[in-house]
Amino acid sequence: MGSKQLVDEEIRPFRIAIPQAELDDLRERLRRTRWPDEIPGAGWEYGVPLGYLKELAEYWRTTYDWREHEARLNEFPQFTTTIDGQNIHFLHVRSPEPDALPLILTHGWPSSVVEYLDIIGPLTNPRAHGGDPAHAFHLVIPSLPGYGLSGPTREAGWGTRRVAKAWAELMNRLGYRRYGAQGGDWGSWISRELGLLAPERVIGVHTNGLITFPCGEPSELIGLSDIDQSRLAYMDHYMRELYGYKKIQSTRPQTLAYGLTDSPVGQLAWIVGVFKEWTDSTDTPEDAVDRDRLLTNVTLYWLTQTANSSARSFVETPDSPDEVDLSVEVKPSTVPTGVAVFPRGILRPVRRFAERDNKNIVHWSEFDRGGTFAALEVPELLIGDVREFFRGLR
Repeated sequence: MGSKQLVDEEIRPFRIAIPQAELDDLRERLRRTRWPDEIPGAGWEYGVPLGYLKELAEYWRTTYDWREHEARLNEFPQFTTTIDGQNIHFLHVRSPEPDALPLILTHGWPSSVVEYLDIIGPLTNPRAHGGDPAHAFHLVIPSLPGYGLSGPTREAGWGTRRVAKAWAELMNRLGYRRYGAQGGDWGSWISRELGLLAPERVIGVHTNGLITFPCGEPSELIGLSDIDQSRLAYMDHYMRELYGYKKIQSTRPQTLAYGLTDSPVGQLAWIVGVFKEWTDSTDTPEDAVDRDRLLTNVTLYWLTQTANSSARSFVETPDSPDEVDLSVEVKPSTVPTGVAVFPRGILRPVRRFAERDNKNIVHWSEFDRGGTFAALEVPELLIGDVREFFRGLR
């Protein structure tokens, strides 16, 4: 007689404890870096400048203290569970306020749960941060499958819908029957998919940025504002100048992974280059993001050896018009939706297109500073906008 395979639904407490030998290995690899040449005066035109990266890598090797930031992460309750055969790591920070609203936050690439450290306190315990306790949230902050502490994925197929399905199961296991969703970058699309999957449970979806595509109808472009025209022009610039990471990661992630997994400077450059281009920065990404926080994010990718699986997720992630059949793949959402637009974000939505695909946009904010990683760059703006959006939905 056969027996049904048992489904492991256990939620296990988790604490980060990286062996010292791994940190010593990282420093030794940094010490032995073999550096490439560089064309004089190129700046950022061809990628991360040699002088900047040498200085940052030396700081990483000699000054940056992983143990300090490991302890900071361990201040928050962390857990793991197995969903759809995949290990899922998540922070679960409950508010002291009994009527707090559950909210699941989803990061994108090349980010991690590190992105949200500055907003956890104000969102879970506004009373202690000069806010209104009526705006409190219970936060669930997962590491995407194949990213960071969730560890590598073991099979293909982890696209946005599958991740959203896993998030629905995670919230169910935690006992949350009514909750909100928030995300940026790929997390914005996953949050939208979660709303489509469980509209009876997701009371609202808030995103910083949103993927919007023109449908190809000429009439759709008539009467667009100057701002919307500039966003279409940016999309063209993105596809011509900034799309290389996506092309490589969605076609040859395995080949890329050898360099990123073997060389910490390779991993550092790959992520730092994106942070420079996707943040509200001028000279270096540190104009927008704290240096140690940036390195903590990179170190997490390095220590968990998830360069390959995080890159592999791009095989499953359409983000350009030629990759998406709007009539088939983009289902209209009727869940209350709020969009926060930051001027230097990688996702610069055109509202007309957003309203075509999201039939219940009830909140739209335009900010004059900030980029893709709003929780890192302008946490106070994101906190305020999340509170404002969910205030009328509780």
